[in-house]
Amino acid sequence: MGVVKATTLESLDMGSKSIYRKCLPGGPWQRLLPGIILLHSNEPTQDQRAIAALLYAGADAVITGTEACRRQGLRSRELPQGDGILVLVPHQHKILSSEFVTVERTVRLPKAVFKDGIPLAPLVRATTDAIRRIRKVEPIGQLLIEAIQHGRCAPNALAYELDRGTKRGTAIPRRLLAEWANLRSVAEARAKTLSRRLQFQPSHWNIEVWGRAGNYVGCPDAWWEDVGLAWEIDSVDFHFGRDGYARTLERNTRYAAAGIPVVQTLPSRLIKDPDGVIAELQAAYLTATTRPRPPVYLSPKMP
Repeated sequence: MGVVKATTLESLDMGSKSIYRKCLPGGPWQRLLPGIILLHSNEPTQDQRAIAALLYAGADAVITGTEACRRQGLRSRELPQGDGILVLVPHQHKILSSEFVTVERTVRLPKAVFKDGIPLAPLVRATTDAIRRIRKVEPIGQLLIEAIQHGRCAPNALAYELDRGTKRGTAIPRRLLAEWANLRSVAEARAKTLSRRLQFQPSHWNIEVWGRAGNYVGCPDAWWEDVGLAWEIDSVDFHFGRDGYARTLERNTRYAAAGIPVVQTLPSRLIKDPDGVIAELQAAYLTATTRPRPPVYLSPKMP
């Protein structure tokens, strides 16, 4: 990879002064980290930065956080940018962070998984390590959902990992995972995160709606009780075939018969067009305020 320790070069009878002279501006090499040399003067690749971080951190080190998430397939648009490389080392190792490398000592060093020869923390641990360094709700929610949906991390596994490790920086992700515990799909979790941007937020999630004769109408993903508006996150992916699609048609027929306006959203639009989804929901809510609320209830009631 063209990345070596200075001590390795010295073992080949190169003098220390000669090594670092080659790393001066205009020289053929460059110093990436203390004691770590890149054997060319071009911009280092991300692989070279990762190797440099591991060489600097020493034996048993593993990469975690954003870099490990990216290398295990999470989409870059959901990951924080420009946060360097986070490396875990055994607690007894006295190594300081330096430049683009943050070193974290741990008594819970995970067993590494290898991608392209690079040792990484398993995705659940990498995700929680990344999240602990984010302070805003929306990017935390996006990364959690990405890990669950595309990394196939179980929500309970993420919650367990957050509870086992340091509690620093875990309040927001633990709260989000608890809020999502009763949601029926990851798409709904993403919708709940997005709904915080609405001027008029839903009053209920996954609540059963009943008609005036005590007939069951539906269980919308989100519900506005004051105007009787429903929001459904619909996708063939979550219907698992024709039977699911038929149930969706039947549900929509029940909504129409009860006079309930419903906004239907594909999960992909929550990612690709969140502003459009917000605009549709706000317009639907304002339209619903101009007409009588449909005679429906959140529990069976007879007239």
